Amino acid sequence: MSQTASAPAPQPAPSAQPAVPATAQPSHRAGVAPAASPFSENVPRLLNRLQAVAVTTCVVFGILAAVIQVLSWQAAGRAADNTEQVVRVQQIQSLLLRADAVATSSYLSDGLEPAAARAEYDAAIDDTLRLITDAADAQPADRAVLADLNAAVSAYTTTVSQARDYNRQQLPIGIAYLNNAGTSLRAEALPIVTALVDTNSERAEDEMHGQHPFWLLGIGVLALLTLFWVNSQVARRFRRRLNVGVVTAEVIIAVLTLVAVGHAVLKNNDDDATRDGAYRTAIDEASARTAANNAKAFESLGLVNRGSGSTVWEPQFQKQSEIVVDKASADTAALWSDYLDLHAQLRDKDDQGLWDAAVADATATGDGTVTAALDAVDASASAVVDESGDEASDGFREGGAISVALAIITLLGGLIAAGAATRGIDQRRKEYS
Repeated sequence: MSQTASAPAPQPAPSAQPAVPATAQPSHRAGVAPAASPFSENVPRLLNRLQAVAVTTCVVFGILAAVIQVLSWQAAGRAADNTEQVVRVQQIQSLLLRADAVATSSYLSDGLEPAAARAEYDAAIDDTLRLITDAADAQPADRAVLADLNAAVSAYTTTVSQARDYNRQQLPIGIAYLNNAGTSLRAEALPIVTALVDTNSERAEDEMHGQHPFWLLGIGVLALLTLFWVNSQVARRFRRRLNVGVVTAEVIIAVLTLVAVGHAVLKNNDDDATRDGAYRTAIDEASARTAANNAKAFESLGLVNRGSGSTVWEPQFQKQSEIVVDKASADTAALWSDYLDLHAQLRDKDDQGLWDAAVADATATGDGTVTAALDAVDASASAVVDESGDEASDGFREGGAISVALAIITLLGGLIAAGAATRGIDQRRKEYS
């Protein structure tokens, strides 16, 4: 029996491998980092930092702006105080020369000093000493100099008293004492007064520039830029352009800045107007009053020192007259013009050798006399000085209550702005949580 070979059994087909979905394959390759999450940084810590910056900015703005406004208010007050001191010291100067003019004119009365003139002289000296005391109380920095002035005034009055005593005895040596009194007054007392006027004028004008609108503007702009940066940082991380709280803080700071700067500019302009107006009028009129009385003293000295009126004393009279014409207000200048007409008549008589007639004109009282004309000039100048001085002082103090109120509002506004910024950032913190 033949045997046949059997065919090999078929091998089972290899089982198919399951397909792997493309989505199950790794999506990154070596060296490529996965995309960062927008909240991968420590957002709470960042918000804390931004909140601290915003709050600090608002509070610092409020404090600095309020301090600047308070300092400006204090500067305005010091400007007013120094203005009053300038006027006070110039009154001392005018009264001293007024007293000297009266004393010199009284010396022409041939030993019989008029009672009214003596009373006017004493009143002028008493007012001078009172004003020296008031000036020392008002400005402690001037006390040492005012003490020297008081001593100089005392020396002057002593010499005048000696001249008066010799004049009563009709002794010619009295003329020397009278001349010495006037010389010491102008060489010792008046330079002190002039230095006081200059010093206090400088103080007053320095304080007139105590408003600082550009400082306030700079602080406000810096605060707004900082808050804008805070808002942009918050917006970049939370995909919202504006943060209501931070924007509210910006609006508050902007409004406070505009109001503070506006008030400072207006106050600065008002101070400039006061300086160029009432303040300058008071200073110039006081100078005119001083020069008028000084001129009258030179007029009388020209008669006391017979023969030297035109050559020695008249040139000094004319120098003082030029100051009056240059500095006096319109009303005072008109009265001074009337006085100059009478003075010219007096000098003509003396130059023609009519000394007794010139002395009679110089010592006469009543309407139409040289004495009455000078009294009118002095009264007019005194009234202008008092009115303008008060107006200047009030002008510098004006608006002080508004400045203080704005300082308080600015400080509170800074705190409110800080609260608004805090609330706005807190809202983002809640959203993140």
